[in-house]
Amino acid sequence: MGQHRRNYTDDYKAAAVERLYEPGATQGSVAKELGITGTQLKTWRLEIEAFGSVEAKRRQQADAAELLHLRKDNKRLAEEVEILHKASAFFRGAGGETMTNKRAFVTAHKAQYAVSILCRLLEISRGWFYGFPASQPARDQRQANRDARDQALLPKIKTFFKASKKCYGSKRIHQDLLADSEVVSERRVARIMKEHKVSPLLRKRRKPITTDSNHKLKPSPNLLEQKFHSQTPNAVWLADITYIDTDEGWLYLAGVKDMTTREIVGWAMEDHMRAELCCAALEMALGRRGPVPGLIHHSDRGGQYAGGDYRKLIKKAKLTQSMSRKGQCLDNAPMESFFASLKKEMVHQRRFRTHAEAKAAIFEYIEVFYNRQRRHSGVGYKTPKQAFEDMTWKMAA
Repeated sequence: MGQHRRNYTDDYKAAAVERLYEPGATQGSVAKELGITGTQLKTWRLEIEAFGSVEAKRRQQADAAELLHLRKDNKRLAEEVEILHKASAFFRGAGGETMTNKRAFVTAHKAQYAVSILCRLLEISRGWFYGFPASQPARDQRQANRDARDQALLPKIKTFFKASKKCYGSKRIHQDLLADSEVVSERRVARIMKEHKVSPLLRKRRKPITTDSNHKLKPSPNLLEQKFHSQTPNAVWLADITYIDTDEGWLYLAGVKDMTTREIVGWAMEDHMRAELCCAALEMALGRRGPVPGLIHHSDRGGQYAGGDYRKLIKKAKLTQSMSRKGQCLDNAPMESFFASLKKEMVHQRRFRTHAEAKAAIFEYIEVFYNRQRRHSGVGYKTPKQAFEDMTWKMAA
């Protein structure tokens, strides 16, 4: 068996060196006395003379090692910051931080920096980097398949977009494609539409004030309180007025909407917004759906809806009147949503020279498109007509 290596404490070493300074002591005599070698004793003496103690030397060595470590860390961090700055500039010029661009950056800088560092900072694996060329044919084939699929979908997307009067976004086009038995993601549809500039055009217009609630007529209480969910048709009707800009001046549209099915059940258009405009829209709704005693009729608190003529119609049909709070347009949000769709999808994309031209276009939008063709997210992407038929069928069953 080999001899066990002896370890000496700092105190032992200091005491041993101290004996060297006693009268008549020599390095050899002290070493022999303590059973150590003269070389050991000499080493301890030199350490104490140079650093004050063996422990001080150890601390200095540790400090030196830590300093070296910190310098290496600083150098590494500086290098990483330098790489990231270069990568950021590279990706801006190359069109984005794609996997292909990451590989191109590593390839361009691998002679200057270690590939392992470049891959770690760009969050890619070295295996993927080195294996990229071998898998290029497969990637090319996948890209070719994607391009071919995009080209096959594009004509259908354009057809559905045209059928929507050029107002559908990717979500509704996606629903049309699904209904046409196409298996495709909404994200892909959005990308194709963006790449081929298939998107609705928006134009800003000036606007008049349609609601004047500064009157002395007593408003009805707000029965909805922004609770816009119902499973039964003819439970709640929403009413409001909007405006359409024409070369002949403003055209005003009053509408009545079934909150449950999203169908516009009544409407009227005139060059004014007096009470008879709103009365005509309500009369159309009553003629279509018939009086439903207890049905909640909700509107803003404008003078047209709070006036005597309109309230006579409400009372005669045995409807329950509800009104929004003053200045709270969100209390009638679903009706506001219809007007926003009308303007975004049709009105703001056209110029109307006459009232008659605008009336014809709005009639087509409401009766042909909105009620019978347009898919609504609030009713499971069905049309209002489909939603009404499904709900009445379930009620009858």
